[in-house]
Amino acid sequence: MNVAAFRTCAHTGLRVSLTAERLIKVHAVAGVLAILAGGIAAVLVLLTRWPAVHLLDPAMYYRALTFHGINMLIFWIIFFEVAILYFAGPIVLGSRVAWPRAGWVGFGLMVAGSLLIDVAILQGGADVMMTSYAPLQAVSHFYLGWILFAVGALVGVLNFFATLVVARAERTYTGSIPLVTFGALTAAIIAVVALAHGAIIYVPTWLWSLGIVGSLDAGMYRLIWWGLGHTSQQINVSAMVAVWYLLGTLTVGAIPINEKVSRWAFVLYILFINLASAHHLLVDPQLSPAWKVWNTSYGMYLAVLASMIHGMTVPASIEVAQRRHGFAKGLFEWLARAPWGNPGFAALMLSLVLFGFMGGITGVTFGAEQVNIISHNTLRIPGHFHATVVAGTTLAFMGLTYYVVPLIWRRRIVAPSLALVQVYAFGIGIAIFSAGMTTAGSYAIPRRHWDVQFANATFQPPVEAAAYVFLGIMGLGGLLAAVGGALYVGITVTSVFFGRRIPDEAGQLPLAAIPAASGKHTPISGTMVLVFVFLAAFVIYYFLNWKWLAAIWLVR
Repeated sequence: MNVAAFRTCAHTGLRVSLTAERLIKVHAVAGVLAILAGGIAAVLVLLTRWPAVHLLDPAMYYRALTFHGINMLIFWIIFFEVAILYFAGPIVLGSRVAWPRAGWVGFGLMVAGSLLIDVAILQGGADVMMTSYAPLQAVSHFYLGWILFAVGALVGVLNFFATLVVARAERTYTGSIPLVTFGALTAAIIAVVALAHGAIIYVPTWLWSLGIVGSLDAGMYRLIWWGLGHTSQQINVSAMVAVWYLLGTLTVGAIPINEKVSRWAFVLYILFINLASAHHLLVDPQLSPAWKVWNTSYGMYLAVLASMIHGMTVPASIEVAQRRHGFAKGLFEWLARAPWGNPGFAALMLSLVLFGFMGGITGVTFGAEQVNIISHNTLRIPGHFHATVVAGTTLAFMGLTYYVVPLIWRRRIVAPSLALVQVYAFGIGIAIFSAGMTTAGSYAIPRRHWDVQFANATFQPPVEAAAYVFLGIMGLGGLLAAVGGALYVGITVTSVFFGRRIPDEAGQLPLAAIPAASGKHTPISGTMVLVFVFLAAFVIYYFLNWKWLAAIWLVR
């Protein structure tokens, strides 16, 4: 083994593979560029959906919507997640990368694919939105880009699996793999399912766009595509939870209160979380009622159980760590005295709370077959997934960035106080945005239509005036989130290129020490109170949706 291919991190003691370090850098940079591009499109979409502004014409609106969705939900997230795999595998385990050349080939394919897709959209050849449902047809290089991106990401995932084998064979660690790596492994397994669906459906679609295949079955396309479209968001959930555990350790020295339970919760994700994609197919006639009921209720609830386990164990581990640090008075001193001035911790807690209370509650409610019928084609659905993917996953990844830059680039974050402002601006902004969008959707504001007022349309749907108030709230929240997103890109790029270099000496980074166990039971009473508050909010919102559903039909 080439000893020169490693360095020892003085701050964490980790044996860092230089190949993994370089691969983390390029994937993270690509992700930041994707969030920049998608964020610009997001502002254009926001200012069009906001009736008071209504910026773009229909063609440009759907072009911007397609560009925004793919860059934010696919490129930004998956580039960053592959970077996480190169951290959670070779660096956490102190191993070499199994296939260095394959890692670069995979990255090259991802970049080539993303560029082909973006060029096709900007050329006006792919105004088909992210779902690109057949029989809508885009130019052929749009579908070729999807194939290349999916295969490239799959190469990165397989490289992660191979690295785990190498680490075990070369005994770079002892015992079970760390929980963070186990969470990344969960995300990687789900990624194989998602990316395989993408490659499978886009190969015949590409041939169709070239005229080689005569036609595509629209129902078949939708079924397989959602194996990519929704399942890719389940990669995010697993990776996000893994980042929660990691940030808990980095910020307050938290350790999982019960690793075995947390690992089994990740296993539940692998087995059941993909079932939630069925809620996009509930009106498709070729699928049986039994299939729809099973996938949107009984099976899906096991994945919900997994999220609820993590939603308790992560704050509980933080509470235990804080109490061992001496913040043990009453129910919530541990929370009040937490390091809220640390952007990593602030991002962790905002991500956890917003994902749980806004994304989790709405996701379970809207995913139920009956309630889905009144919510699916309204703004409630994008309101939900902005609470999960943006308020949850993206915010967690932003918080992790403020540790990745010092640890991997060995550069200090410029203007740390501004980084804190960025986290709160983005988190609060996206919370307001998501709440406004979801509530506007409750007034039947459509999910995709360019003009929510349906001006000059033959059929004028009744829209209450309150809906426009909530659309205005959505707009204001979206602008605040856009400011936070712009600050994130600016701080990250500036830190990487101009941040003061950190000498490779111990004690240069504010990493929390892991508190030693005292030998006596540490209560988690504060977390339990928060859990019951969450359950009460869940029950109330779920009940209200069934009440609204019942109000549709007048029963005498």
